[in-house]
Amino acid sequence: MVINTNTSATRGARFLADSTSNLQKSLARLSSGSKIVEPQDDAAGLAVSSRFDAQINRTEATRANIGNAISFKQTQDGYLAKVAKALDRMSELATMAQDETKTEADCALYEKEFATLGSYIHLIDTQSFNDVALFTGVSLKVVQQEDHTDKFESSGIDLALNSAAITVLAITNAGVAESALTEIKSQISAVAEYRASIGADLSRLMKTDEHLSVLSENLQASVSRIKDVDVATESARYAKYNILVQSGTAMLAQSNSLPQSALRLLS
Repeated sequence: MVINTNTSATRGARFLADSTSNLQKSLARLSSGSKIVEPQDDAAGLAVSSRFDAQINRTEATRANIGNAISFKQTQDGYLAKVAKALDRMSELATMAQDETKTEADCALYEKEFATLGSYIHLIDTQSFNDVALFTGVSLKVVQQEDHTDKFESSGIDLALNSAAITVLAITNAGVAESALTEIKSQISAVAEYRASIGADLSRLMKTDEHLSVLSENLQASVSRIKDVDVATESARYAKYNILVQSGTAMLAQSNSLPQSALRLLS
């Protein structure tokens, strides 16, 4: 029986310190919701999850770019739909102007609406999306992968050429109205082709957005498996260490009282 060195108390203090440290780690995991609270918890997992997080952010940024491209194309199609309606009306006016029962005064009335619709198409030709011209014929290049190495290029639409061909037309008499109608029919076909091309581009962009959404979802699931704490398992671990801390504290108190029994030998 010795009083200078209390081996039991030293050992008990070490066990208590270990249990307390584990209890604190478990509490930190439960409060943060993450298994990796500090780098030393899982150094490799931290490195992998950090790369995944960066890839997720790039993927979401790519989806934002694609969303803007979709809006750009939808805006183009919206304007072209109005152009198509204007051309339909112009073809109707050109047909009516070929009626030989109509006087030149009647044709002049048709010509006013015809010319107004032509100027309307010219106005649409100058429209822009976020200060980017819609109908200059310049192709639109869209990043479709988060690594920025692959780009989808949609064909540009040069509505200025169509507008120039339309604005010089007239239906002042049956003869010129017939020629105008031939050109208008050609322009109607051209606008239909433009809209079909936009539809194909929109389909491609939306499919790309969908697969990027799936990629982002899978990456987030991967990060979750690495970083997110299993609450059920960690709760059981927390309860275990909590009991160990309480029992360790009690046993340390008992160990510290053992040397007092030596005083009985001196009494």
